Amino acid sequence: MVPAGAAGQRIDAHIAAQLPELSRSRVAQLMESGNVRLNGAVPRKSERVAEGDVIELEVPPLQPSVIEPEAIPLEIVYEDRDLLVVNKPAGLVVHPAPGHRSGTLVNALLHHVEDLSGIGGVKRPGIVHRLDKDTSGLMIVAKHDRAHRRLSGALKRRDINRVYLAACWGHLQEDRQTVDAPLARSRSDRKKIAVAESGRRAVTHFTRVERWVAADLLEARLETGRTHQIRVHLAHLGHPVVGDEVYGGGGARGISGTGRGWARELEARVPRQFLHAARLAFDHPRTGERIDLEARLPPDLAGAAEWARSPSTR
Repeated sequence: MVPAGAAGQRIDAHIAAQLPELSRSRVAQLMESGNVRLNGAVPRKSERVAEGDVIELEVPPLQPSVIEPEAIPLEIVYEDRDLLVVNKPAGLVVHPAPGHRSGTLVNALLHHVEDLSGIGGVKRPGIVHRLDKDTSGLMIVAKHDRAHRRLSGALKRRDINRVYLAACWGHLQEDRQTVDAPLARSRSDRKKIAVAESGRRAVTHFTRVERWVAADLLEARLETGRTHQIRVHLAHLGHPVVGDEVYGGGGARGISGTGRGWARELEARVPRQFLHAARLAFDHPRTGERIDLEARLPPDLAGAAEWARSPSTR
């Protein structure tokens, strides 16, 4: 029964507030399927509740996932009953999609983590944020709706600190540089992202960590989290990510003068885009404890960086 203090709330918001284990999107799904009744009738999602209203809710059993578990090696750097953090290798796609029906991070999670709860009514892991296929590093996975909702909210509030290591061609003008440039789907190629005035605000903070012969090693801190944000922002500056075949602008061919040979050698040593999610810090969704994790550069990028910083290459 709806108390006086809740009168005037949207019914979907009221149910989600009363049942933290259900996300608002999950409540919306239940309403659309007729599993929610307000005073005996099926309500609209936008309907407001009144004091004394009776809400009936039926939550059907979780539907089995159509995604098959697969014994794919997975590095779990943190895990408890609410969430886990994985160190995703480059080359691993996060979600099954056309062309990648198997062999994904989700397939691996379903095999390695037995106590995953349902998110969205399907027994599957709750990916809080994503990494590109060829980007390595730390990712958060929620085990149940309540953790997923709180972590997703923290992400929207920018309370999750995500720091990447990236190598870019050439040298930034300053040791510290912020790019505030909106991003949207490219009009000429829908698979790409571009800087566009009509896009959503995107902010990345760059700090030079090392200055190499014809490239910089950078820390990139995300203030927002748009698709391909770091890669597009660096390309927008004229310093694309080393090894980025989509936004790379010709790669080492864009380097002139005495650094051209060095750049070609670095390019040959980097097998994919030089981008790694190196640090992740967030408040635990249940305890509030600050979780601060780090993942070193994987061998493919660490070897290239070691060569690049060697005095013998100068």
